[in-house]
Amino acid sequence: MKKLSDSRLSAQHRLRRIEGRHNPLVKQLRQAFSRAELTEGGDCAIEGLRILEEAIRSGLRFSAVFFRESTQDRAERLLPQIGSQVETLLLPDKLFDSLVPSESPQGVAALVRLKEFSLDDVMERVQVGPIVVLAGLQDPGNLGTILRSSEAFGSAGVVLGEGTVSPFNSKVVRASAGSVFRLPVIHAHGKSATGKLGEASEKLRGQGVRLIATSSHKGTPLDQADLKGATAIFFGNEGAGLPRDVMAKMDEVIAIPHTPQVESLNAGVAASIILYEAARQRK
Repeated sequence: MKKLSDSRLSAQHRLRRIEGRHNPLVKQLRQAFSRAELTEGGDCAIEGLRILEEAIRSGLRFSAVFFRESTQDRAERLLPQIGSQVETLLLPDKLFDSLVPSESPQGVAALVRLKEFSLDDVMERVQVGPIVVLAGLQDPGNLGTILRSSEAFGSAGVVLGEGTVSPFNSKVVRASAGSVFRLPVIHAHGKSATGKLGEASEKLRGQGVRLIATSSHKGTPLDQADLKGATAIFFGNEGAGLPRDVMAKMDEVIAIPHTPQVESLNAGVAASIILYEAARQRK
């Protein structure tokens, strides 16, 4: 009992109560969540007990942790795992709820520094698994699912093209179940549909990576496709698919056979099936 009491006292001692919405860290958290982008200092906003524990497990560096006053018991569980130099703030319920996007806040949020990767980092891993390239994928749930499946099935990393939803979107982070913290994710944004994605494609091809597009209907049936070598698999927008100029650069198009009554598969489901098949072939 004394040990629990000491833990509670230690947690309470670390918490700094903040009442106003104009506190700099509070403003950073609000803007990062509302804009689904990094803060000026390079931090990502995350929320939820499980997601924070995944961030800790992934070795991320915390800049600040925010607790909802009525659920400050979460501090006893989390703070022993977080460095003593990290800012830990206690917010009134109403203020905390106004900052986080969740309709049912779990009472804890944080600003964390994600690991940075380059296209070269991803290409170094291409013999481990395929590179996933996303062009115009817009649904946060789909991106989160693809990130989670990419890690589960050994992808080398994920390249995000123009028009793709931000990986810093809170729904993406939640749907990825922490994979966004560990998987190499890089941006290839340009002014056009190809833009920097086109440059990335050329760089991949120059390193002997085969560029493979996915289609809902036409292409090599998945069970006949060779996914064992160095490959980059492209997935497009949920409705429109891959842009024509991107398709023109592909070495092959593959498709998942399915009954004609179903027009197409959900993008996250389709990507997961293809990534599983790639992993199966490599084994």
